[in-house]
Amino acid sequence: MQPNHSAPNILLTNTLRLLILGMGAILLASCFTPLHVHFDSIRYFNIKDCIEFGCDPDSEVAKDYLPYGYTGLLITLSKLGILNAFTIVFINCLYLFAALYFIKKIFEGLVHPVYFLALALFNWTIIKFAMHPLSEMQYLFFSSASLYCFYLYTQKKSYGALALSFVFAVGTVLTRTVGISLFPALILGILWQYRKELRAIIIKNKILVVVLLLAAVGLILFAKQLKIVDYTSLLKEPLEKGLGSFIGENLKNHFTELAEVFVNLPANKVEGYVPGGMGKALFIAMGVVCLAWILMSLFSSKSRIPFFIRVYLAFYIFIIFNWPYYDPRFWVPVLPLLVILVLRTPINWSSVWKLIGKLYLAVYLVLGLAAAAYALYIGFDKERFARNQAAGDYRNEYEMHFFGKTLSDTATRVDQNVVEILKKYD
Repeated sequence: MQPNHSAPNILLTNTLRLLILGMGAILLASCFTPLHVHFDSIRYFNIKDCIEFGCDPDSEVAKDYLPYGYTGLLITLSKLGILNAFTIVFINCLYLFAALYFIKKIFEGLVHPVYFLALALFNWTIIKFAMHPLSEMQYLFFSSASLYCFYLYTQKKSYGALALSFVFAVGTVLTRTVGISLFPALILGILWQYRKELRAIIIKNKILVVVLLLAAVGLILFAKQLKIVDYTSLLKEPLEKGLGSFIGENLKNHFTELAEVFVNLPANKVEGYVPGGMGKALFIAMGVVCLAWILMSLFSSKSRIPFFIRVYLAFYIFIIFNWPYYDPRFWVPVLPLLVILVLRTPINWSSVWKLIGKLYLAVYLVLGLAAAAYALYIGFDKERFARNQAAGDYRNEYEMHFFGKTLSDTATRVDQNVVEILKKYD
């Protein structure tokens, strides 16, 4: 006999399925919106042009520290003659859907797939950056593929899957330097998986061990080519302000980011409605709670999260909390895994907690749907898009591209580089 509450659960599940399909349709529809220019997008396009057509070796573009992984995709699309706004968003959607599939397969039977997909797809950071020519979705794809292949290795003892996990891990590092956090996760995952049989495995698989060691040495030797040195050098200036300032500023920034991700709302949408600096303080406090929640889920003895994923998240979080810049998109590459942590949190689900959980889900989904609908709405209104995209930082350039002139009487500067990028790739 089914319990009395089974009917509402079925209704909720079916409703979520429809919402997931609707969100997928919105993301695909965004392929028809203009090119979403972002500061780092401009850098990627400039690096692409520098590599493809040449540039002054002493120029800022030639010395840019962004890894070449995403630029490689742009060059490939350019060579195929399909580098445009439609293709970029479409590939981002493919990356996203594939990554969610990989994560869903890893946790099959441990989390409800419908809740997982709903929480992942309806997060405002996923919605926003799936529409941008940025590396987040490519990183998410490569890292999820690497974790999934490693999961297959733990289940089937397939060394082919293990090799693929390291191949995808290399692709992850080439896309974003923080992908280096995958390697200790995979290596420690191997040691953990076979902690008793390790000696026998090393003797039996000398060639594989040598390959892994050479890969580790290669990462060190080619740290400069992989842009790792460039990133670490960026820490010098913030550290000059003092270790206390460095740590304090980072904690404030990254706690705020975490709250924005979990609340599913940018802090600047709330701070203006809260008196004084209470809005910022509120987000920082919520971020502290979120991090405590994450750490509890990672290190709980009741957790059934695979060891290698817990290690990966721990290293990733450590690296991000030491990165001296603020941006909620830093959490996009691990957002599906954070959703898994929420769904797998060991907690006594009393009636009160169930009610809180349902309210949270409802508010989360409404905010996500609002973010997606708004993004799609302005995407088909060129005047609004120019005013709102990237907080209006490129309004003049968009208006020059769309209308041949700026519509604002106060416009004094137009970046021709951005206008040219829009002309070629929008």
